[in-house]
Amino acid sequence: MDGVNHSVVSEFVFLGLAHSWEIQLVLLVFSSVLYVASMTGNILIVFSVTIDPHLRSPMYFLLANLSFIDLGACSVASPKMIYDLYRKRKVISFGGCIAQIFFIHVIGGVEMVLLIAMAFDRYVAICKPLHYLTIMSPRMCILFTAAAWAVGIAHSLFQLAFIVNLPFCGPNVMDSFYCDLPRLLRLACTDTYRLQFMVTANSGFICVGSFLILLISYIFIVFTVWKHSSGSSSKALSTLSAHVIVVFLFFGPTMFVYTWPHPNSQMDKFLAFSDAVLTPFLNPVIYTFRNKEMKAAMKRVCKNLVVYRKIS
Repeated sequence: MDGVNHSVVSEFVFLGLAHSWEIQLVLLVFSSVLYVASMTGNILIVFSVTIDPHLRSPMYFLLANLSFIDLGACSVASPKMIYDLYRKRKVISFGGCIAQIFFIHVIGGVEMVLLIAMAFDRYVAICKPLHYLTIMSPRMCILFTAAAWAVGIAHSLFQLAFIVNLPFCGPNVMDSFYCDLPRLLRLACTDTYRLQFMVTANSGFICVGSFLILLISYIFIVFTVWKHSSGSSSKALSTLSAHVIVVFLFFGPTMFVYTWPHPNSQMDKFLAFSDAVLTPFLNPVIYTFRNKEMKAAMKRVCKNLVVYRKIS
């Protein structure tokens, strides 16, 4: 293939998650159930926040954006992985591989900024409650969302710039179930040591930096809640605990994959599987079960849908 990057490789072969058919069957059922549950849960959250007048606060606006991006997170790699569990030979085209990498990094960048925005929202709500509606205005929420997408797209394009002119002439076997940048760089027909270091430094710096910012902000908020003990402190701590759990679920696998110099292949696969399948499912579960208003809104939406179907 005499393309822009002078590659002769037209497709990549995945080794997948497991070689045993029994294990693949278990993973097929497990992944399919989680994928359907993730899509259903996140769609229901977006739908509830959009139509329910009780969920008009900035916190729920940001939560709906997080659920929307989680819809993308569980759709970038999971459908292809589930489909490949049926097949003996698991392949992806060169263009499909590049597209996967692009959307994975866009979604990752957007989610990082959204989590920071949600932490800022909780900081203002708890530490400066009288100025909450002034600071977290609709304009501010839209700016946060626009900044999240701008950072995500810029980060992804910056990552893809590393591989635009790289030659790929074989081998084309990738010990994974989806395309990721570090593994793709190892298949290039040239020395990519410096590029691998730059990718690790770039993604690792962003992940670790964002994680530390979130961790420090949540510690500061917790101390503020303890100082001003009141009847609403338990509710604030419950909301914060949900945010902290989601942060650890998202950043844990990502930091390991992009900062560990020589990750163990099976551990790397497990963390990637967790990030692609488990995290998008657990996010709506955590926010739903720890939020009475969200549970009530989702019940109202479900009842309205049932009534609408009976009428129609």
